Amino acid sequence: MAISSIPKDMKWNYKNRLFFIFFFILLLFAGGVVFFEQSRERKERSRFLENKLEGYADLINKGLLLRSEGGEVSLFLDSINLLLPDAIRITFINREGEVLYDNVLKEDQLINHIKRPEIQQAAGEGTGREIRTSDTNHQMYFYFAKSYPQYYIRLALPYDTDIKNLMQTDKVFFYYVGFLFIAILFLVYYASNRFNASIQRLRKFSQAVEAGQVTFVPTDFPSDELGEIGTRIANSYKQLEQSKQRAALEREKLLQHIQSSQEGLCFYTPTREVEFMNGLFVQYLNVLIDEAGVKTLFSNPLFADVTAFLNSKEEGNTFFSTKIEKQGRWFEVRVNVFTSGEFELVINEITGQEKIQQLKHEMTGNIAHELRTPVTSIRGYLETVLEQNPPEEKRRYFLQRAYNQTLTLSELIQDMGLITKLENASQTFSKEPISLIEVLEDLTLDFESELKKHHINFTWSFSKYILVKGNYSLLYAIFRNLLENSIRYGGDHINVRVHLYAQNDNFYYFSFSDDGVGLPSEANLNRLFERFYRVSEGRTRESGGTGLGLSIVRNAILFHQGNIIAKHRKEGGLELFFNLPKA
Repeated sequence: MAISSIPKDMKWNYKNRLFFIFFFILLLFAGGVVFFEQSRERKERSRFLENKLEGYADLINKGLLLRSEGGEVSLFLDSINLLLPDAIRITFINREGEVLYDNVLKEDQLINHIKRPEIQQAAGEGTGREIRTSDTNHQMYFYFAKSYPQYYIRLALPYDTDIKNLMQTDKVFFYYVGFLFIAILFLVYYASNRFNASIQRLRKFSQAVEAGQVTFVPTDFPSDELGEIGTRIANSYKQLEQSKQRAALEREKLLQHIQSSQEGLCFYTPTREVEFMNGLFVQYLNVLIDEAGVKTLFSNPLFADVTAFLNSKEEGNTFFSTKIEKQGRWFEVRVNVFTSGEFELVINEITGQEKIQQLKHEMTGNIAHELRTPVTSIRGYLETVLEQNPPEEKRRYFLQRAYNQTLTLSELIQDMGLITKLENASQTFSKEPISLIEVLEDLTLDFESELKKHHINFTWSFSKYILVKGNYSLLYAIFRNLLENSIRYGGDHINVRVHLYAQNDNFYYFSFSDDGVGLPSEANLNRLFERFYRVSEGRTRESGGTGLGLSIVRNAILFHQGNIIAKHRKEGGLELFFNLPKA
């Protein structure tokens, strides 16, 4: 089959390419072996025939040398021709090429033979041979000529069937080479099929991978080196796919985490192109810059420090943080630069933290202020007692005043400790069913003298079966601070009342009111529960108190999952509404 007639799909098939490559290699090899063997055997058979004819020529030459002096050459050759095989042709030629004798041709047919190929070869090499058609009688001969000092002797055998058969090589060798060629060809076909099986599996597998249609990873590769390579490639692909799936899962988790993060996150390429950002980043960006869009961020004056940091490219400097204030809101901006040159921009609103920090500073100042007054008073009273040595009555007066200031300090420290515990360790307070009647009765007994002193009527409007799920000490602190607030700031001859005005499945709703002087302005209601807030600094100093009472009330009610608000009463005084959980 000619190569050009091979179908296109077969022509480019690896198995067929491999098979035809080996086919042509074997064909060239077998052809070379056959050609070499045929040439060698023809030479051997030709040499055998030449040796035989050369022996005849030497026999004729010896006869010519031993013939009687002056004897006719033709008569001698005729006589010796009788001794040689019948078909042999004898030609006697002198050194000039003239034919002196030929046992086949007639005398008028004899021409000069000096240019005959076998004579030319014999003249140069001593012997010559040629298979050709005779120019005189037009018969095919096998010629052999040998050069002697004074003449050439040429012998020729008709190139008939016997000579042809003698010159032909042994066909058994051809059969053997042909059989061996076909057997090796089958082995090559088998080997190419085995190679092709692995390659076809790898080819189909690679096509499926490229098309994204891999339904299974092949494992049935042949048990050879190529099959081992295919198995390793398939296993590597399986591991790679598992790694990709794990990476995709982790990426999905990360993206979900980023989307649900309480921080605005945006990831940038080294050229400041956005790779990914969450929704909160966009919201914060819309607050901070007027032109919405992440590309205008680095040209905005608010982000000038961020841009300067990214432009600096200082080696080893991979983190930057700053704060930005816009429209009364504070934001922390952080930049993390990765080794690849990519970076993330994090925007986090810290308005609450800034307010807490501000409150801490204010609280520190308030505490220092609140401590300064009693400590200064105590120091003044004690210095007067120690340095001036006043009379006993004055001495006792100053000591009593100093003692009263220490009580104020003790209350302040106690109240501060209670607020801190409520905010930072509320889990240490246990809850149980508490009867509010018992709390109020204990409170009345503790404040009996103060109530009588200021002519205050303290009452409540619910039964002893009202049970609240709470902490006794905190419930007592709620009503104690409310009652103390009414005693100190409400005035004398007032009524203080605790009223249960509503309830549902979960809560009781109470009001605590007095008909005293109330607050000078409704503006004070919004700040009533702040720490150390004073409606009137002078009035507060005169009546005492730490300035933390209502803050303790609010935190204790929040601990009980309730809320509290305050308002002015139409009839005068102050009224507070709050709820507490049912037991």
